Amino acid sequence: MDKVEKQGRLYRMLWRWHFYAGIILLPFIIILSLTGMVYLFKPQIERAIDKPYHNLQLSGAIAPPSAQVAAALKTEPNAQLRHYEMPEFKNDAPRIYIFSKGKEYVVYVHPVTLQILKKVPKEGRFMQIARNIHGELLIGKKGSYIVEAAASWAIIMVVSGLYLWWPRNQKGLGGILYVRGGKNLWRDLHSVTGIYVSVFAMFFLLSGLPWTDVWGEGFKAVRRATHTMPERQDWTTSRKEEHNRLMEEMGHEGHELNAPYYNLSVDDLVAHAKLENLKYPIEIAPPNKKTKNWVLRSQSQNRTQRIEIEYDAKTGQELKRTPFAKRHIIDKVVGVAVAAHEGQLFGPINQLLGVLTALALSLMSVSAFKMWLSRKPNGILGAPPPIKDQKIGFGIAFLILFFALFLPVLGISLVIVALIETLILKRIAPVKNWLGIA
Repeated sequence: MDKVEKQGRLYRMLWRWHFYAGIILLPFIIILSLTGMVYLFKPQIERAIDKPYHNLQLSGAIAPPSAQVAAALKTEPNAQLRHYEMPEFKNDAPRIYIFSKGKEYVVYVHPVTLQILKKVPKEGRFMQIARNIHGELLIGKKGSYIVEAAASWAIIMVVSGLYLWWPRNQKGLGGILYVRGGKNLWRDLHSVTGIYVSVFAMFFLLSGLPWTDVWGEGFKAVRRATHTMPERQDWTTSRKEEHNRLMEEMGHEGHELNAPYYNLSVDDLVAHAKLENLKYPIEIAPPNKKTKNWVLRSQSQNRTQRIEIEYDAKTGQELKRTPFAKRHIIDKVVGVAVAAHEGQLFGPINQLLGVLTALALSLMSVSAFKMWLSRKPNGILGAPPPIKDQKIGFGIAFLILFFALFLPVLGISLVIVALIETLILKRIAPVKNWLGIA
């Protein structure tokens, strides 16, 4: 087999992979792009939603934080304080996170009258819902696997798309670096947009892997084995892990800490926070079943600005200070990547790049669907024709193995697809012909 024939076989094979993956992934890419675009503007959206509780007209002395916490705790039976979030501005209502009966609530308290302005389950907040759609499609662990599979296959689509785009005996730059009109419009919109967005798309896909269920858990296992895992990782891999962390910290009913204990110390922690010049949002967390110290932390979405300070619960003495610069190099790399992924690393330009990437991926999905509709023959799916003998070279076998090991959900899905094709689809002639299976 000469070099030209090998290249032709590789092109057809990758074209089929690109086609089948695209047909399945298009709706998921659009969902992830749109919800991701929304999440880029989390600070602005949350401030707009909470506008009724900001810039309040205050008349009278502001109640101490301990009194605000006490008012919030009264809204639920046997409530515990998860953390007190300091208001960004003096006339804003504080957000107080409480735990009761296995659930976490966000309570907005008027800083002067102590009136409860709003109480909502944390899972019911708009940005939390957007995040859950983005990470789990609102269907829990199964949704998490689907999203991870979609992200894994999207990486393959980017790599295969670059190979298919690569110029071969083509005159001019039309359809390569700029979009032509006429009959080539949709094809060029797909391929030219793809080449410009590929680097950013690959970054967003790879930087999202630490949050995923399978890849993220595997990453943590490697970190534990290499003793690079911190006591508390700055990100979680699933809602289940978040819930488990919540239960570990807060315990169960009847094991909560004494509410007056909070009230004695939260005022002191607020005073400490005012001296630290931390980046908003600023959380003050009381001792819990897992951590016996008070914790003051910045939860800035630009994770390079985060810092965590622990204080002795009895003396108020500072015990530990962990700024971003003191974290392990792995946490720094992931932290920077996550901040960029969320659009918060370098301000509005970061958000703009995220929006353009999301819109470009959506445009590529629409243009791919349009091309498929215009080219699809009647009565069949219209997949690229298969290679007759289905043989692959060592290089392709190595690449498949590499991606299957690096992206475990991709590897598992390859096995599942192969079994379904061999055991079921190939045995049903109409389905086999419609799908274009060899």
